[in-house]
Amino acid sequence: MKTDRRDFLAGIGSLGAGLVLSGCVNANKISQKEKEAKDGEVTATEDLMREHGVLRRALFVYSEAAARLRRNPSAVAPDALAKTAKLFRTFGEDYHEKKLEEAYIFPAVKKAGGQAASLPDILIVQHNRGREITDYILAVARGAKIDTNKVEPLAQAMRSLVRMYRPHAAREDTIVFPAWKETLTAEQLDEMNDKFEDIERQMLGENGFENAVKQISEIERELGMADLSQFTAPPVKT
Repeated sequence: MKTDRRDFLAGIGSLGAGLVLSGCVNANKISQKEKEAKDGEVTATEDLMREHGVLRRALFVYSEAAARLRRNPSAVAPDALAKTAKLFRTFGEDYHEKKLEEAYIFPAVKKAGGQAASLPDILIVQHNRGREITDYILAVARGAKIDTNKVEPLAQAMRSLVRMYRPHAAREDTIVFPAWKETLTAEQLDEMNDKFEDIERQMLGENGFENAVKQISEIERELGMADLSQFTAPPVKT
C-alpha cells in the first residue's frame, strides 16, 4: 500500500512538472511568434520612405511626360497626367504631407533643435508650391487633349515639381526622418507606427499603400513605362 501511494504521488508530481514545462514551452512559442510578427512590422520611418517611393515614381512619370510633350504633344494622354496628379494629391499631399509630416514630424523636429530644425519651414513652403503645381496640372489635363498653347507651360511646371521634390524628399529621408526618430523612445515609436496605420486607413481605406502602388503601376503601363529595363543607362563611350 505504501509503495502504491508513493508511486501515485510520484506520478502526480511528474504530471504537474510536465504541465508546467509544457506551459513554458507554449509561452515561449507565443512569445517567439509575437517577436517575429513585431520584427516584420513596417516602422513609421520605413513607411514614410516607401511612401516617398510611390511619389518618386509619379515624379518620373512627370519627367518623362514633359520630354514627350515637347517632342510630340499628342504622345501623352491627358488622362494619364490627370490620374498621376490625383494620386499625388490624395496620397502625397493630403495624406503623407498634411496628416503625417506637417502634423507630427515637422513640429517635433523643430522643437528638438539641431541640424534638422531649420528644414521644416522650407519644406512646408515647398509643399504649398507643389499643391499649386498639382492644381495647374489637373486644370490643364482636364480635357480630351492638351491645348497647344499649354504644352510648354505644362512641361515646365512638371519639370519644376520634379526638380524641387527630388532634393526635398532626399533631405527628409536622410535628415528629417532620422532626426524625428531620435525624438522618440522605442515605445513612442511603436505607438506612432499604430497611429500612422490608423491615419492611413482613415484617409485611404484598407491597403492604402498597396493601392497607391497599384495605381502608379497602371499609369506606368498606360504610358509604356512599366518595363524597368528600358531605362538602363547605355555603356559609356570612351
